[in-house]
Amino acid sequence: MGLLDSLLGADGRKSFKRKDSDAGEAGKALEELRGSLYNELRTSEGAKRQQQRFCGPVVAMTFNFFVAVGIILTNKLVMGRVGFNFPIFLTLLHYAVSWLLLAIFKTLSWLPVSPPAKTTPSSSIFLLGAIMAFASGLANTSLKYNSVGFYQMAKIAVTPTIVLAEFVLFRKTISFKKVLALGAVSAGVAVATVTDLQFNAFGACIALAWIVPSAINKILWSSLQQQANWTALALMWKTTPITIFFLLALMPWLDPPGVLLFKWDINNSCAILSSALLGFLLQWSGALALGATSATSHVVLGQFKTCVILVGGYILLDSDPGLIPVQTPVSKTKTSENGSEDST
Repeated sequence: MGLLDSLLGADGRKSFKRKDSDAGEAGKALEELRGSLYNELRTSEGAKRQQQRFCGPVVAMTFNFFVAVGIILTNKLVMGRVGFNFPIFLTLLHYAVSWLLLAIFKTLSWLPVSPPAKTTPSSSIFLLGAIMAFASGLANTSLKYNSVGFYQMAKIAVTPTIVLAEFVLFRKTISFKKVLALGAVSAGVAVATVTDLQFNAFGACIALAWIVPSAINKILWSSLQQQANWTALALMWKTTPITIFFLLALMPWLDPPGVLLFKWDINNSCAILSSALLGFLLQWSGALALGATSATSHVVLGQFKTCVILVGGYILLDSDPGLIPVQTPVSKTKTSENGSEDST
């Protein structure tokens, strides 16, 4: 050390000490940042702030858009080529995989803290879980028994239903300019899909029964996140088991028999599992979008996705709806976004 000190001199020793001091301060600052971030996530308010900081409206809606397009393509494989025509059971698998992933997150302490029980009545959580089951399950069932055009026309009815419900429940109004914009978007989707309208009495009843749960589902997701400090993942963790219970109750009534006789080989199982994983991402991204924007904005995003898919199919796949719909087996040609663009 004496030889080293003599070679470095006083200035060299000060330089080493200063570098050690800077490294120590940097390490201390990093530890303080980790500690503050950990403490921030230990409260529902802090977790909500982190969600808003890293996932604003643009990020959330872009995330939801790309996942929705991805799951449409995957479900075309699952319900088309694979032939898995059990819409309620497919939705059930999506939520079961979501619950399993959330349980892993909770075990690893990655799941944000839920708000205190006194701030949100348990009846609200139960109601949201039940409505999610009906919104998601009936969406897939409607798509199975109706044409794509009729399904999209029913989706258009969700927009005024949300506006009316928010006015009745929260006295929330929208400006005349927004009314005109919503009307223009809805008219555009109607024009794009009207050539594919095919009426089925049972399918029409399912579609009508789906509209109200779908609207209320989006309103509750948006309201609980924006007013009660819920994060998307924390709310998913609380509601998913309830949704699974009600989907199990719906299966015997709306799904055809034979799910156990389905050919569960490796290829088919992998395709269905991929759909389920995307279903989790779709539910999460949809919840983030509802928390960052509003129920009305989310349903308009869904209509925009429809327009993009129709235009993309025309440009990339030469798919032209034409003036007369092609008569093809309904259950083999239509797919949804998880069923669950309407899971959130």
